[in-house]
Amino acid sequence: MAVLKLEIVTPEAKVYSEDVDMVTLPGVEGEMGIFPMHIPLMTQIAAGEIVARKGGQDYFLAVGDGFVEVTGERVAILTDMAIKADDIDEAKADEARKRAETRLAEKLSDEETATVQAALLHSLTQLNVKRRRRG
Repeated sequence: MAVLKLEIVTPEAKVYSEDVDMVTLPGVEGEMGIFPMHIPLMTQIAAGEIVARKGGQDYFLAVGDGFVEVTGERVAILTDMAIKADDIDEAKADEARKRAETRLAEKLSDEETATVQAALLHSLTQLNVKRRRRG
């Protein structure tokens, strides 16, 4: 059976690199399912949840905004955040959310506002993925 090499890279590290049967991505215009032998594609992904199916089991990751390149044999994702659902610390993510919301109420420069909004998006994405998997 054909497989895809799924690689997820952040500025800090290669977060995931495994052969998978399929992957579901949060595209900017909706969810995308990628199977082996998919047509070549390069597009943006939105912050959300990646589902990697391997051997009949699903693995979940929270990801930030980024880009994906798809070939028939490979899915390469470059994103500003990626964390496996099992590794998400819900209490820390909720605390980060609260800090970001408090900071946004302050008078900030445009650059600071963008940084805090990105941090808020990361924490909300982690919380959504963790809570969805818990229930």
